[in-house]
Amino acid sequence: MSSKEVNLTKGTWGIALIATPTLNKGTAFSYEERTSLHLHGLLPPRIETLDEQVGRAYEAFIRKSDDLEKHIYLRQLQDTNEVLYYRLLLDHITEMLPLVYTPTVAQGCQLFSKIYRRPRGLFISYPLRHQIPAILRSRANKDVDVIVVTDGERILGIGDQGVGGLGIPIGKLSLYTLLGGIHPARTLPIVLDVGTNNKELLNDPEYLGWRHERVTGKEYDDFIEQFVEAVKQELPRTCLQWEDFATPHARPILERYSNDLLTFNDDIQGTASVALGAILSALRVSGGNLKDQKFVFLGAGSASIGVADYLRGAAIEAGISDEQARRQFWIVDKDVCCTASGPT
Repeated sequence: MSSKEVNLTKGTWGIALIATPTLNKGTAFSYEERTSLHLHGLLPPRIETLDEQVGRAYEAFIRKSDDLEKHIYLRQLQDTNEVLYYRLLLDHITEMLPLVYTPTVAQGCQLFSKIYRRPRGLFISYPLRHQIPAILRSRANKDVDVIVVTDGERILGIGDQGVGGLGIPIGKLSLYTLLGGIHPARTLPIVLDVGTNNKELLNDPEYLGWRHERVTGKEYDDFIEQFVEAVKQELPRTCLQWEDFATPHARPILERYSNDLLTFNDDIQGTASVALGAILSALRVSGGNLKDQKFVFLGAGSASIGVADYLRGAAIEAGISDEQARRQFWIVDKDVCCTASGPT
């Protein structure tokens, strides 16, 4: 066993080690590891390589009958053995990404309370708003590089999912590990449970969230303030990402706290940076200039306006005034009603 492995497992052994997904290697623990970590008898005697584990896990995966069952299987594997989970995803990335995240994660969020198995991340409910620092201190791992947080109000295209919105931070952070190389133990998914206006959830006896209509106005703003202050106190060097907040909250929250800590909104800024990069690349190929383009947006949500803001800024840098840039944008609302007002 390497010194790195010894450091990772120091103070954790036996059944507690097997129950820790970031440390558990399952049947891949060597004979020497099983001896020093008191694992003999807790695992089948066969010692497998990681490749053999992946082959067995994939066979179990393909036996699942539909995408939701495959999503549930992968989530259970993540909560059992993260090394195996990420290696399986890496070996079958094209097949499994749509199951870990969009589109299947939407159904996972809708049925979150019904498919819930074991805790991951943090649930911060409004009734516990005065205990947020203590809740943050109860996180599984002390060192956190990235927090992805949602209040579950605007989940993908399916709307208010209440506490079930936690499926989005879990899925997104899986991609950060798989594609960005961030250690899973240094990520933290959080849902801010401020209630839900989804009547189906409120009337569902199996719903696991705070059974209350959404907190709004000053109470909501104060709750967000308490959360941010707790993050600044407990995890001052951590990147805080806002995810799937409704339009009335997304931009004000970002503007309010953008200078207080390392923070961003993926729906506004992440989507905008990708869209701007794609358009600039297309113009480079076509020989066009950004300042000469007209832009039409279907919808005025956080993502659309974020993209418009980035494009407007780039057009100004390309040599036109802010007023001229605004005239190049048309926003079409969800009822296909066209207006000439540009992005703010």
